[in-house]
Amino acid sequence: MNTWSTRKKFFFALIFFILGGMVYKGYKSYSVSESSRSISKNEILHLELNGVIMNGKKFLSQLKKYSKDASVKAIVIDINSPGGAVGPSQEIFTEIKRTKAETGKPVICVSTGLIASGGYYSALACDKIIVAPGTMIGSIGVIMEFANLEKLYDWAKISRYTIKSGKFKDSGAEYRAMRDDERALFQDMINEVYAQFRDTVVAERKLDVATVNAYADGRVMTGAKAVQLKFADEIGTFEDAVRLAAADAKLGKDDYKLFKPRREKASIMDYLFTDEDDDELNSLSEVKALLGASKGASLKEMTEMFLKTKYLNQPLYLMPGYWQ
Repeated sequence: MNTWSTRKKFFFALIFFILGGMVYKGYKSYSVSESSRSISKNEILHLELNGVIMNGKKFLSQLKKYSKDASVKAIVIDINSPGGAVGPSQEIFTEIKRTKAETGKPVICVSTGLIASGGYYSALACDKIIVAPGTMIGSIGVIMEFANLEKLYDWAKISRYTIKSGKFKDSGAEYRAMRDDERALFQDMINEVYAQFRDTVVAERKLDVATVNAYADGRVMTGAKAVQLKFADEIGTFEDAVRLAAADAKLGKDDYKLFKPRREKASIMDYLFTDEDDDELNSLSEVKALLGASKGASLKEMTEMFLKTKYLNQPLYLMPGYWQ
């Protein structure tokens, strides 16, 4: 009797917990962190694109949500990113272009830190790119890394094998060496994605192919050099970008307010019941924090970090070496 009573209590507690999580998730999606927002007649929307771009969901949701507000007259995107996955970077680029076309509002990108690879690809959609003289910018290219852990598995006396439907189904597997035909297949894919990146730079920056080819070899350059070569527009700070956005929107010097969507503090309910992946969790600072607090990291996370396998086997617009 006592056992059955305990089970019933546990069952009802579990149901209550699940229902509570569903209500919380619905509330999170409905509520906006605007309770303290004092809406001005003229606002400049300030968005951030930080860390490794692996999906860009949070950035895209904020862009779509606020860009069409009547009070928002211009958008400033502050970028500090080494790049990331190809598809999400292209999606962010596309959505910024769509926002400009549908709203007619000026969009200014600014970076005083790092704007490389997928971060730079995203910025190409903006009306203007503002950088500090020492900003690291560029890394126009594609990278795809693989690891051969065959000897490590031998040392650990682990045998791995696959049952597959075609000869390329396990291409890039870490437990064996790569064949020549597999290497050629991946190289063709990289060349295709690289051409997409290069052609976007040519079209959006209005540069000739020869100029882009000369610098689109994965190198990074300073902001000052990028402006000189026309890969960026002007030298400036975040404040300069805001003033430029205001001027392009034909707003007076003191006739606007800067609006930045407030970042909600994560709670245990967020981790349990929300599926929104924040790219900022992949930033360099978060990686360092993970390594510095190894006791709080899972074995899988620590293995990925130390063996650098987290981003293997996928084409990336990502500046090499950022995680080292």
